[in-house]
Amino acid sequence: MMTEEELTEKRILLERANAEREAIFKRYDRGRKNIDIDAWDDPAFEIYTQADRYGFLHPEKEQLYRDDIEAARRKQIEIERTKKWLKMRNNWTSAETKERLQRRVMKGIPDRLRAAIWKLLLNLDQTLAENVGVYDKMLKFARQYSPDIRQIDFDVNRQFRNHINYRERYSVKQQSLFRVLAAYSMYNMEVGYCQGMSTVAGVLLMYFDEEDTFWALNALLSNERYAMHGLYVEGFPKLMRFLQHHDKILTKCMPKVKKHLDKHGVDSVLYSLKWFFVIFIERIPFSLCLRVWDIYMLYGERVLTAMAYTILKVHKVKLLRMKDMDQITEFLQTILYKNFGYDDDTVIKALQLAMFELKKLNLDKLPPAPVNEFPKVPFGQFIEPSLEAKIGHRNEKFTERETELKETVLYRSESKNGADDEGDENGRGDHVPRNGHHRDENGDEDDRTERDCDDITEEDDAYSNLNTEYDDGSITKHSLTGTSVTSTNDVSITSYERTCDIFQLQQNGGSTAAILNSAELDDDNVSIISLQTLDGVCDLQGSGEQSLAVVSKADATANIDEDDDDDDITEKQLSN
Repeated sequence: MMTEEELTEKRILLERANAEREAIFKRYDRGRKNIDIDAWDDPAFEIYTQADRYGFLHPEKEQLYRDDIEAARRKQIEIERTKKWLKMRNNWTSAETKERLQRRVMKGIPDRLRAAIWKLLLNLDQTLAENVGVYDKMLKFARQYSPDIRQIDFDVNRQFRNHINYRERYSVKQQSLFRVLAAYSMYNMEVGYCQGMSTVAGVLLMYFDEEDTFWALNALLSNERYAMHGLYVEGFPKLMRFLQHHDKILTKCMPKVKKHLDKHGVDSVLYSLKWFFVIFIERIPFSLCLRVWDIYMLYGERVLTAMAYTILKVHKVKLLRMKDMDQITEFLQTILYKNFGYDDDTVIKALQLAMFELKKLNLDKLPPAPVNEFPKVPFGQFIEPSLEAKIGHRNEKFTERETELKETVLYRSESKNGADDEGDENGRGDHVPRNGHHRDENGDEDDRTERDCDDITEEDDAYSNLNTEYDDGSITKHSLTGTSVTSTNDVSITSYERTCDIFQLQQNGGSTAAILNSAELDDDNVSIISLQTLDGVCDLQGSGEQSLAVVSKADATANIDEDDDDDDITEKQLSN
């Protein structure tokens, strides 16, 4: 029972939270007419000189003549494919479309038709017809009640900062992204808002309008083919399953790589959060990422496990040559995003091969989902937030574990600044990105709250030197708000407790070589297979008999616009 004084204090805090939420909404209502846009919020264009076809801005670089020739060739192929896709779209339910859809999705949906095809794959027209007025209703509820508005506002402004449509503060796209996330925080109140959703919604908004994006986001969370609700709901149970299953695949199929990663302390949580949490955005080149999204829209979650395996498979030789944690994590988190090393068609062929291989080993699908991954209440059912949620209660002080971690990270950062790249006594690198977020010049502690520090991102190697205990597997709702999936690094120092739980779960979850006592695949052997026998993955035309083909690297992208071509690929191609 609260005293009169406590009630008065709560009332004041509630009024302040309501005023803050309304002020944020009004800023988005005004858009670019806001007169107090900070220079940092609205960076100048002078540092960029050109935009790619997807709207991302890049510094000017000298283009090689052969690249121009290749771009022209790819453009012509896409024009030819567009004609075929238009015919399929206009006859979407025909037997011919069903027969050819899988193979053509593997070859890539033409970008100008991507919105239309994604809309069909997600069945958005039917959803919109069945839910007229729901989006506007949820947006009104969000303006009155949503406890997530401050965090949404914060994440919207740091999403795709190098994209021409998102970089201006309160631009049209930022306004739309804010409204979509705010409305969805009330439509799916179990999830509310979790960082990472802004990345997924941001990509969808590149192709859909506001309301379509809202329902596309809902399809990804609620449709059992994708079931991303389990990724974002409190405890992140599906993320746990992805990490455990990924480790199981590596132990079975790539034991040398798994042993090498373990030797250097590179747990899968260090590099794969964005792979599963935001479907590879900002971990592989955007053009390749869209190809993966195309396949994901058709096949669902098993594409994510296969693509994670593919990335390590095609770069196995490079990874085995790397000698410390810093080098490996930088390669997987940063370098591959800038230059994957293989053209998109070659990687997708490797993905097909991986899907076949994992299906053959019965590893293509995750283990059955626990009940806590599924929604407990119907979507769209309004539940008034608690008083604490409305106020936006935050811890005023760091916990002992967070303080210990912060001191460790600061010590490592100072040591790094004053010394060369030397590993610690365990042979692990001590790299800590010097982004300087929310840290004073002397590295001293301050009085910031936990939420204020959610933006700080540091490397995870600090976790490995702290003793933690996994209690009951519980992780609080916004624990991955600290993982900064919209930034370069995967885990933040304020998500220490929750990430250590993930770490400990990985260690105790049976993800060692003891899990699998059966014969291991020899990942050094060259496989020559036909994807013609892959059920539900390739669906090629022909007699149905298994055919063998060796595809050289030079032939990897030849004749890709033909309807009757093979999509076979061998590991020999990837080892060149």
